[in-house]
Amino acid sequence: MELHLHSHRFVHRMPDWRAAAFAGLAAGVVYVVMELLAARFVLYRGAWDTVKMVAAIMLGSGALSSPDAFSWIVVLAAAIVHFGLSIVLALVLAMLIAAFRLDSGQGLVALSGALFGVGAYLLNFYVFTRYFNWFDQARGLESLLAHAVFGLVAALAYWHLERREPLTSLP
Repeated sequence: MELHLHSHRFVHRMPDWRAAAFAGLAAGVVYVVMELLAARFVLYRGAWDTVKMVAAIMLGSGALSSPDAFSWIVVLAAAIVHFGLSIVLALVLAMLIAAFRLDSGQGLVALSGALFGVGAYLLNFYVFTRYFNWFDQARGLESLLAHAVFGLVAALAYWHLERREPLTSLP
């Protein structure tokens, strides 16, 4: 008799949506801090340019030419877009984690999350830039690293918050 407790084949299992949403928010906070610090201290750009680029997804490209003065509309639009996408990405990651039982160990879930973050980077900066071309200038190692850390944090936060069903052996 074989025991398949930690098989990583596709199974029909529902993720913990609440845990995924909170994981997305947590990872979104870490990501935004990393991106804003990188914009300021690595790229020597103002962090405001990054906020305007994200807000332009919702407000249109006119937000990019808005004055350098602080605007609550731009900040609110950027926050809605950023945290909305963070939650959606974490929900997708949770579906993958649940479907392939990648939550069987902390190392596996961390690796899965980091790889998911790299995939999100590729999607964002090489597919969606066809529609939001102002992100072309944001491609780089620092954005790749921030996305990998986003996936890592989202996966680990989900792993810690997830309400797991007990594993049972197959008959």
